[in-house]
Amino acid sequence: QVQLEESGGGLVEAGGSLRLSCAASGLTFSNYAMGWFRQAPGKEREFVASLTWQGITDYADFVKGRFTISRDNAKNTVYLQMNSLKPEDTAVYYCTAKPLLASSRPRNYNYWGQGTQVTVSS
Repeated sequence: QVQLEESGGGLVEAGGSLRLSCAASGLTFSNYAMGWFRQAPGKEREFVASLTWQGITDYADFVKGRFTISRDNAKNTVYLQMNSLKPEDTAVYYCTAKPLLASSRPRNYNYWGQGTQVTVSS
């Protein structure tokens, strides 16, 4: 049974930083692409960042230069370092996984975590 468990969300002031973690179990982590999506109230779920099994990254334009996705295969964990946070970054952030290649489309991912709330105050 595959499980993805996010942590690290919380309340932060604009300009601050947070690091999200996602611990994966029940899969061969090194063979999976990992992604982060987010969903704000009343909005559709949107792509934030992804990282292939080979280490190739992709970012949404609105986070480029501010967010960094990384992985530790020894710990079966993917991270999202978020710097220079803005109020519009407020959302529930979800960790996702799919075999090998990454995607910016939510429907292409096989597994999802429960999400962690990030709130950025102005």
